[in-house]
Amino acid sequence: MTTTGYLAVSIGLALIGVIAAFLIGRATAPRHPRRPEGLTVADLIQQIVHDSHDGIVVLNHFGDVVLHNPRAEELGIVRNNRVDDRARKAAEGVRGSNEVVYVDLSPLDGYRTGRQPEAVHAEVRLLVEDFIVVDATDESEAVRLEKTRRDFVANVSHELKTPVGALALLAEAVLDASDDQDEVRRFSAKIMQEATRLGTLVTELIALSRLQGAEKLPELSDTEVDVVINEALSRSKLAAESVNISINVDEPSGFVVPGDRSLLVTALTNLLDNAVAYSPPGSPVSVSRRLVDGHVEIAVTDRGIGIAEDQQIRVFERFYRVDKARSRATGGTGLGLAIVKHVAANHGGEVKLWSLPGTGSTFTLRIPAAAAEQNPTLVPAGTGEPGGEL
Repeated sequence: MTTTGYLAVSIGLALIGVIAAFLIGRATAPRHPRRPEGLTVADLIQQIVHDSHDGIVVLNHFGDVVLHNPRAEELGIVRNNRVDDRARKAAEGVRGSNEVVYVDLSPLDGYRTGRQPEAVHAEVRLLVEDFIVVDATDESEAVRLEKTRRDFVANVSHELKTPVGALALLAEAVLDASDDQDEVRRFSAKIMQEATRLGTLVTELIALSRLQGAEKLPELSDTEVDVVINEALSRSKLAAESVNISINVDEPSGFVVPGDRSLLVTALTNLLDNAVAYSPPGSPVSVSRRLVDGHVEIAVTDRGIGIAEDQQIRVFERFYRVDKARSRATGGTGLGLAIVKHVAANHGGEVKLWSLPGTGSTFTLRIPAAAAEQNPTLVPAGTGEPGGEL
């Protein structure tokens, strides 16, 4: 074999060796899988924890924070990367018993800021090995609702005791005066008055419960404002005439609103009854309507005692009365304006108040108007002229 032949064989053997070494090295080298495209399960879990409405904190066996989401800081569970001491103690209890521990993490007096919730309750449990998770929930709304419920029950109980107690005393008086026909008639009239007051209270409590969501409201339909006003006026006519109060009404407008006629009549009747009850005998009450910024406004104005500025924000509260003595004399329940407020809210509107002590008050029921194409009779505000008298 020539020298050239030996060289070719040598080069061939070297190439074969290199290729074999490459293949063997590739086969024995550790494999590193490529990262899959898109989000991984770990990414999704991290995002869920980060965006959770609950405050989530993970603690190690030393009680140090190893992971928490922004909500945990908003709830005040984590401050400066340190967990609330109450949560830390609960975590120690979990390590000792391996059972779920429930702890109240509500802000302590003097430590609550304006942004923090009123009530925070947490569940502390073992996650894996020595890691503990604190899962906290803002329960402020539930606490407020429970407080409102307790206050409502207490107020209802108090309000019901008054007419029920009066009925019992009057019935006893009738029995004692059974031989005196004049006294029997006098006490019987008072029994009738208290029974009427009790019936009105129960009726308004049912109406308020319905408006606050205990019962589904009816579908809203196009309702003529003039019809609502006329029906409310007819309901208040007797009470107004009994104290020589005239109710002045502007001209019919043709306004239409999407609403429930029965509820709107109830709300307007309550405003009229209030105006009559708190006005001196012989004074006028006026009702006007106008269209403002796509809303129909029905205003009821009286020349009564008026309401002080510091009391105006409270007059729409249940059972609140500006003049308790006058309310007892007129049989008021303290629920009328609360019903008006909820009727307006359920129609997408509101009720506004202007008042000046010694001058009078104006309550304005403001409801969105029907669509223009369905309501061709709408006219600009201020075109209505003062109308007749009831």
